[in-house]
Amino acid sequence: PKRAHGLAYHRPLLLNSRQGRKALLDWFDGVSTARNMPWRKAWINQATVADGDDAHNRRQQLERRAYEVWISEIMLQQTRVAAVIDYWNRWMERWPTIQDLAKAEPDEVLSAWRGLGYYSRATRIHEAAKIVCGDADMRGLLPSSVDELVAKVPGVGRYTAGAISAIVFGRAAPMVDGNVLRVLSRQLGLFGDVKADKAVIDVLWAAADHLVKAIARDIPGDDEDKIPNIEEEEEQPSDRPGRWGQALMELGSTVCIPKPNCAACPVTSSCRAYSEGHQLAIKKGLAPKPTTPQDAATDIEDACTLCKPFEEFADDDEDTQNSNTVEVSKQQKSKSRTQTTLQSFYFTQTSSTTTTTTTKSKRTAKSEPGGLSPAAFDAIANHARKFPLKVAKKAVREQETLVCAIRRSSDGRYLIHRRPEKGLLAGLWELPSYILTEPQSSTAKTRKRDAEQYVKDLVDAKGLGGVKYVSDLGSVPWLFSHLKLTMHVHVFELDDRKGGGGGVESGEDGEGARSRWRDVKAIDDESMGTGMRKCWALVK
Repeated sequence: PKRAHGLAYHRPLLLNSRQGRKALLDWFDGVSTARNMPWRKAWINQATVADGDDAHNRRQQLERRAYEVWISEIMLQQTRVAAVIDYWNRWMERWPTIQDLAKAEPDEVLSAWRGLGYYSRATRIHEAAKIVCGDADMRGLLPSSVDELVAKVPGVGRYTAGAISAIVFGRAAPMVDGNVLRVLSRQLGLFGDVKADKAVIDVLWAAADHLVKAIARDIPGDDEDKIPNIEEEEEQPSDRPGRWGQALMELGSTVCIPKPNCAACPVTSSCRAYSEGHQLAIKKGLAPKPTTPQDAATDIEDACTLCKPFEEFADDDEDTQNSNTVEVSKQQKSKSRTQTTLQSFYFTQTSSTTTTTTTKSKRTAKSEPGGLSPAAFDAIANHARKFPLKVAKKAVREQETLVCAIRRSSDGRYLIHRRPEKGLLAGLWELPSYILTEPQSSTAKTRKRDAEQYVKDLVDAKGLGGVKYVSDLGSVPWLFSHLKLTMHVHVFELDDRKGGGGGVESGEDGEGARSRWRDVKAIDDESMGTGMRKCWALVK
């Protein structure tokens, strides 16, 4: 389809449908416990707290609740829920309060994070805990506002801040992760790059902000046809913003997945991508023709400048899963798009010129398609899966490293180094390693030669004694999000019985030492990246 439409087409239909918003909340309430997430708990209503001991106890409850949500949200970034559950439970058992975490040793925190990846997050969490506990205003309680959270707590961006503010404190703050960006792209029918196109991202965040403010004003017992004025009314804290944000995330992670299950979605009536897919199903004779009039043609002056041309970037072949993967360059972005403002989308329309759009939105949001065949749902899902625009991933950089395990003859201990405090795997321990400068021309013979030279230079510089090459244990491939790493593992024996063999740097195992000798059991307990741990498994 050519998808001719104006900017107002992207106004969320859910803004005009309290019934639709309630449908999503009701759906979430029915499935929220299905995946047994231990951090999902009942909202704590601060308004019920009186002065005195009760207020002190409630503050402690809030401290712990905010801490629990914070840790869960950081762990859930780039990691599956099923894997996070065990990590979160172990973490809370070890450090049940933010004060306990603030007192922990850095190596303990890194060790507990082992396997979750992105180890700098663990370091930032630990530093943030110390800041929150030491701050005269926070005193262990994370701030309730998004702006304060972002400004005062290291490692907390607007998504995590929104989650803490909404789930813990009941504030109308948007929670927009990758799953929610996909859901909103389909709800708004916005065919753009949700990862890199700032204009598209801003519109989706603005839509999320208006939706959570609308749900915050959906007070039970009010007129269901009332459209809240989010500019004039002030929302009161409640459990609705947190439930709403989690509902969108749950929908995106279980139903509105890359290849969606539209038949199970509770908000198809407000979904532009679903509606477009439904029209395609009708064209193919897979669904009955509609009895309601169709939208009028779009005035070219009001044409959307955000969406990419659908016929150019999205192939209609149902069997081509990656058909709409494109390379989007800066040159392809038109100048008119960059001048678009959020006001263009009329999130808060009140003028008579928007009456027609609002009326259509209310009608569309309330009409429930039913009785569709599996073939019709397949056609709809095939269309919806093309949202958002899929952009070709950048080629992953490749790197090869020599990993050299140096064993000390006198006691069987191995030398380990701590990585720099910034950069990849910051602050973690590893076996001495050397990055190959010309990996494309390396062979087993040249790698052995380079490993021998690297270890010789290392031990000679400190007068540690003679070193002997033992064996080549093979290679360990490891993939990061931006790097394909191949680690070639070699073992060496250091003869220290005639003296030497102590610490490579100032003092053996001294406080703050960057290198130390450790036995097998001690290295097993060290904070070490998963890829390096596989190398260590070969050495053992």
